[in-house]
Parts: sequence; C-alpha cells; structure tokens
Amino acid sequence: MGNVQSKLSGEIYLKEKPLDSYHSNQLATEISVVLTEPIASKNLTVLELIRLGRQPYTNWIGSLSKIDKEKIIRAIEMVGLKELEHKKCYELSDGQFQKVMIARALAQDTSIILLDEPTTHLDLYHKAQILKLLQQIAHETKKTIVFTTHEIELGIQLADKMLVMENDKNSFGAPKQLIDEGKFNTLFPTDTIFFDATSGSFKIKK
Repeated sequence: MGNVQSKLSGEIYLKEKPLDSYHSNQLATEISVVLTEPIASKNLTVLELIRLGRQPYTNWIGSLSKIDKEKIIRAIEMVGLKELEHKKCYELSDGQFQKVMIARALAQDTSIILLDEPTTHLDLYHKAQILKLLQQIAHETKKTIVFTTHEIELGIQLADKMLVMENDKNSFGAPKQLIDEGKFNTLFPTDTIFFDATSGSFKIKK
C-alpha cells in the first residue's frame, strides 16, 4: 500500500491514479509510513527527527518555511511531546520513541498514514496508549490511519474498521459487524482458543 515493495497482484489506486505511477517525492506528500526498523541515528533530538517529516516540501538545503514550522509545532502538541522535544532519541523509552515517529508522520501532513506493528515491544498500557492516540488523531484530523497488528482485541476495541486476514478469506468491516458475522471464530485452532463474542475477546480452553 505504501509502494515500499511491488504488489503481488491486482491494482492499487490513490486518488484515481495507479500507485506505482507516482514519483517518490510526489507520493511522500500523500502517504507517510512508520516502520519498526530503527532509524539511522538516535543521536538526533526529538525536534530534529520530527523536522525530517517536512523533507518532501523543503528546498535542496532543507530550509523550513513558516508553514513547515507550524506543521511541526502542531504535530508535537498533538502527540504531547513538548517537554521532550530537546531530548536525544536514545534517551527515550520505546513508547516515547514510537510517539516521536508518529509525530514525524503527522508533520509530513499526508492524508494517509501507514504503520507497521506500531505496538511491537510495548507493554499493555503503552500498546493501548499508542492505539488510543492513533484513534484520536484519525478522528480529529480526518486522516486515514492504517496499521497492521497482532493485537486483535485492542483492534476490536479501538479501530473503526478492520481487515481480518485469514489466508484467502479476508473480511473487512466495523468490529461489531465482523463479530456478528463470526469472522474471528476461526482465526486460531478452536481446540485451544475460542472467541467470546459477548466480551469481544479470545479465551483459552481449559
């Protein structure tokens, strides 16, 4: 979806244009991506890393315009990083650093933000905190936020729509709709785990 690798089949369109017809700089103004791979240097400050989100819009020497600076400030405020903006990235916890990466994507100001497993390596509290933050951003900014996750129960509680990928039987819809249609019932071997539709959670068979 982010044109990071070639599609397996079919066609992907963005604003009625084939995704692979976009130049990389052009695509960077439409889609921002938050990956799990570490950045090249964590010696950057939080502010410096977030500023990199404006790279698709700056000139060849990277000068920031008034609009660039406003987008950066807005991203920092929305994610709640004002007190950390001058800290080095290596000083941050995993949860704080993930917020910085989200703020960088926000500063990029694209209509679509893609995240690959944004809650990896986080404890339950910080998993929920990150996903609630993404929900808040999506609702306040009207941006489309798509993330992959194995945290199915958190997705059920916080996502507006879900794509449940089960081999060739992929289902898309609101969590309640998918629960009513029994789409979570066969994700795992039923002799070990079953889905409780009442609580919206998976249970271990004892």
